[in-house]
Amino acid sequence: MEPLTEIEDRLLVEQDVELNANYGNSHSRHHTGAWRACSLILCMVFCEYLAYYGINRNLVTYLTKELHETNLEAAKTVSLWTGTCLLTTLLGAFLSDSYWGNYRTIIIFGGIYLIGMVTLSLSTLMPNEYDSSERSSTKSVVLFFALYIIALGSGGIKPCVSSFGASQFDETDPKEKVQKGSFFNWYLFLLKISTILSTTFLVWIQDNLGWGLGFSIPTIILGFAIVSFVSGSRIYRFTRNNRGSPLKRVCQVIVAAIRKSNLNLPSDSSVLYEIAYDSSASRKLQHSPDLRFLDKAAIVSSSDISCVDKINPWRVCTVTQVEELKILVRMIPILVTVMINSVVTVQISTTFVEQGMVMKKSIGSFIIPPASLSSFEVVTGLVGIPLYDFFLIPIARRFTANDRGISPLQRISIGLFLSTLSMVSAAMVESKRLEIAKEYDLIHQNVEVPMSIVWLLPQYVLFGAGEVFWHVGYMEFFYDQAPDAMRNICLSFWLAMVSLGNYLTSFLLTIIALVTTTDGCPGWIPSNLNEGHLDRFFWLLAGLSLSNIMLFVCCAARYKWKKAF
Repeated sequence: MEPLTEIEDRLLVEQDVELNANYGNSHSRHHTGAWRACSLILCMVFCEYLAYYGINRNLVTYLTKELHETNLEAAKTVSLWTGTCLLTTLLGAFLSDSYWGNYRTIIIFGGIYLIGMVTLSLSTLMPNEYDSSERSSTKSVVLFFALYIIALGSGGIKPCVSSFGASQFDETDPKEKVQKGSFFNWYLFLLKISTILSTTFLVWIQDNLGWGLGFSIPTIILGFAIVSFVSGSRIYRFTRNNRGSPLKRVCQVIVAAIRKSNLNLPSDSSVLYEIAYDSSASRKLQHSPDLRFLDKAAIVSSSDISCVDKINPWRVCTVTQVEELKILVRMIPILVTVMINSVVTVQISTTFVEQGMVMKKSIGSFIIPPASLSSFEVVTGLVGIPLYDFFLIPIARRFTANDRGISPLQRISIGLFLSTLSMVSAAMVESKRLEIAKEYDLIHQNVEVPMSIVWLLPQYVLFGAGEVFWHVGYMEFFYDQAPDAMRNICLSFWLAMVSLGNYLTSFLLTIIALVTTTDGCPGWIPSNLNEGHLDRFFWLLAGLSLSNIMLFVCCAARYKWKKAF
């Protein structure tokens, strides 16, 4: 088998891709990329998320029943593992943007992912002899080794596969530019399909037919996805990776700007240093008037002129390089809104479920498990994505003259508003539930309140509708606005901020517990929710979400869009 480097080089030559171009010539473009290539990439997306959620959704049950961990230990284990899966996206993105490129990174981390899945499946065959601490600890070691190998592989793939799929569409072709927006919609659609299959079909197999089979099925599916992905190598569009470390490029701008902090900027920005072609960036970026201090890095001083044939990149940087750093700085406020919004997202699998546990779960003889209500959020997404793609976008185009219907920032703002309404709905339902608990004198009893769990559906539906807007909006924004040399890294920043949102939620709950449990008070979220005030927590999150919208709208209104040429 040829090394991956030789395969990519041969395919690049066959497609006749120039070093400074994103796509091959007209003949190769006709036979490569677009939906022809994305069908295989989306297959990879579907199978990867099916494998991931096939573990994530039922891992607490496995840890408590098979390894006899306590509920608290299992919850901490799953939280730490989930956070690690998101944080390792930074490693995969860095290696892809700096050295390997998307194609090679997906294959390498896909192989690591598969090794972890196989190890996890085999670990279920190890005996559980709890009279022997050595034997049980050995199984635990193998399990955690497998889980963190999976975290490494999953994190390495996630930002690269979405970026690689989007790169199959030519941004200079009006038709393909529109199709790229649809790609992100169908990316989320397949994510939702994989979620609902893993939480129903795979979880049922794990609970009823055994953990070995329950983990082996997603392992086989992932192996099939990797083989299918490699089989499509001839129809993918590739770009050469001559970029080097994006972190190094950013540091060069900072160092050069500090070194020349005492120099005055020229009134004419056209005299700032730029070169006709930079192998470290696919396209040049137009100069922008903000963050002018960083422009000093592109000033060519008299000492630089004397050695113009060998410019020191730590003393003089190109305008494009400076603009790359400016883009990252402009993204910071948007990234903050991601973290705050993820605090709301966490409630779907935590407090929303706890709220449902103390409500009437029966409809006739049918019992609704509280955790299963999240399927309504998924179904809302499955219905909403085709509606958005086939109906809302064409209608919006008539009013906005925008090929996408609305801009990514507009799409995000709508999604954040719907997520806020979800928290308002949750707070109103909880307030009513507590009124009924008081009316029936159930405040000090940890029992169900005679209020149907069906009243929780609006908050799930609102959240699912909001995710259709903000999830894809964030993906589009961070992909489109990222410098060409840093697209995977910017997508990984988004996923990492989601992870930090989980930690922020934990911190917020800790502070609330400290503040509200003084003087013998049970607090807002006690073990017996009938004694607490979960509604106040939801109102707090609604207020935090509203503040987040205001911050986002303010940042979006002032945001300066990237101009590449």
